[in-house]
Amino acid sequence: MRKYFTLLTTFVLALAVLFSCGEKTDDAKDFDVQFTIPESITLNEGDTDLTFKVLFKKAPQKSDMIVFTDPAGSTHDCAIRTLSDNAFTITLFEGIYSGTYKIAVRRGGTVKHIGTTYITVNSGNLKPENGATVYGVVSCEGKPLSNVVLSDGVEVVVTNDKGVYQMKSAKKYGYVFVSVPSGYEAPTDGVLPKLYSLLTEKSDVPERRDFTLIDAGDQTTYKMLFFGDMHLANRTNDVSQFRVFTSDLNAFREKHNGVRIYGMTLGDMTWDQFWYDNHYSFPEYLETINSDVKGMTIFHTMGNHDNNFMAIKPDADLKAADEYVRYIAPTFYSFNIGKVHYVVVDDIDCSDYDGTKSRNYVKRLTSDQIDWLEKDLSHVSKSTPLVITTHAQIFYPNGVNNFKLDHSNTDQLYGSLFHILKDYTVHFVTGHTHLIFNALPAETSAYGLSDCYEHNAGSVCGSWWWSGNLTSGVYVGQDGSPAGYSIWDINGTDFKWQYKATAWDESYQFRSYDLNQISFSMADVPLMPKDNAELTSAFGKYVNAYPANSNNEVLINIWNWNSKWKLSVTDEKGNELNWTRTVAYDPLHISALSVKRFNNAKLSSVPSFITENKMPHFFKVKAADPGTDLTIKVTDEFGNVYTENMARPKAYRVEDFSKR
Repeated sequence: MRKYFTLLTTFVLALAVLFSCGEKTDDAKDFDVQFTIPESITLNEGDTDLTFKVLFKKAPQKSDMIVFTDPAGSTHDCAIRTLSDNAFTITLFEGIYSGTYKIAVRRGGTVKHIGTTYITVNSGNLKPENGATVYGVVSCEGKPLSNVVLSDGVEVVVTNDKGVYQMKSAKKYGYVFVSVPSGYEAPTDGVLPKLYSLLTEKSDVPERRDFTLIDAGDQTTYKMLFFGDMHLANRTNDVSQFRVFTSDLNAFREKHNGVRIYGMTLGDMTWDQFWYDNHYSFPEYLETINSDVKGMTIFHTMGNHDNNFMAIKPDADLKAADEYVRYIAPTFYSFNIGKVHYVVVDDIDCSDYDGTKSRNYVKRLTSDQIDWLEKDLSHVSKSTPLVITTHAQIFYPNGVNNFKLDHSNTDQLYGSLFHILKDYTVHFVTGHTHLIFNALPAETSAYGLSDCYEHNAGSVCGSWWWSGNLTSGVYVGQDGSPAGYSIWDINGTDFKWQYKATAWDESYQFRSYDLNQISFSMADVPLMPKDNAELTSAFGKYVNAYPANSNNEVLINIWNWNSKWKLSVTDEKGNELNWTRTVAYDPLHISALSVKRFNNAKLSSVPSFITENKMPHFFKVKAADPGTDLTIKVTDEFGNVYTENMARPKAYRVEDFSKR
């Protein structure tokens, strides 16, 4: 089945490259040009000609121009020198250099896009050194770049003053990547930065891989957006719901037009099971996001569901990542933007996969990654802040004020990783949980890290797209946090962050519930079989948590809370009310998702994706009576104040939280 999947996606991609239709003409049949664009083209310095093979005898006209768009975005016209029904040769433009090029045909005022290729321009005197199996040049607009770091996932090397690198690589991971230096960007293919190249020769055969970077100018200030689990799978109306997110994202970018904005996913863009069940995998994901998000570079982190569950031993972890590496990114890599060093690692170890849906993965960093990271950081000053993305969380809330390590390789974290990181300021940004929680240095210092944060950053899909599918317009995670994304403002080495709820204003940072108005009972699920003790016990958790009462309590869910935030609640007479931090289920998630999942006459076991997590970002306050109005003021660590004037009694209507 895995072989079939690979062949199928290869065929689909080939068709996309060969037959992309480009801009339409008034009479498309008069401009039916088709020719092959190889994935890569190798030229030698001084080459002036390049020949393309025509498909189906649909050659261009002699007067057409073949247009090359270089990695920096500049266009170059190439005239057709010779032409036949089966092939044509162009005269290359002067100054062509290595990098990714888009190729099109221009006829009059109409341009037809044909495809994309990576062009390597070989210097006549560049040869692999003794023992080197991967080598090449890193340049910007034809000028060599020195001291640029490159790696194959094991070896780490730097370019010399001529921009040349030489690597004795065993090609274990099948790629080489450039750790893009500050002040530069990698060219993009849609949203993907082209910062790595697949290796195709045997381990002992030298192969050249050049990288062309783009001068990015001043990167001191910018925004980095973090996107937790997307779980696109062509189910639960997910692609349509995803477009609510991309519309919000594009509106945010438009609002901040002129500001440099990058993105980073936190894994689980896809869902391995539905690669096969629904034929939705990385090509479809890329088609979806590239159609909706234009002109934005999005770096990617690999998640557990981005691994192929049909991989088997030996080397199951490598095999499980084959499709991801082929289409998306290396499984681990680094890059720099401004004064920040970003590290992407894969903490999902699939070594025990057996080709079934059991998915016996372990949250663990491989020794290769830790060894690589130590080498990578040898080129990074201790004064440079690190932002490290992993899919799975490193820490997890343990009660209301503490955090525990939540990783399988605790000994390795203590013995190796934390030792490597201990002198850096480190921000782990993670996904996986579909929750939001934040650990600060005060909570992580017990583990030997002097200045370490974790930001478990919610999810784009909320509860795997279930809440919005069952209750239109309500997008929430299991802890009641809204589906959305994190916004980081970077200014040099200073960071500010804020969570942005999809389809809501940036001021939407908490939700209040008048508990006099909220209760759950078995009457909410009339169809659920009441003779099933497992079901009644499971739903009974919500009944017990929210019985009918008139205690005049208000519950506040502050999803992005950390220990530096402040909460103030005053009543209509100006009295400051005492609040208590607590763990709780979120009522909106129960109403929008769990009630509807349980209310099923055919249910025989507890459904999935229900409200399962009592989280510690809830607060209770008691008012004097049912009609006492409250002013709730929440202040984050950056001084932003979010306020609700809560008129009580406050009715509880799920539709009030819908963004249709």
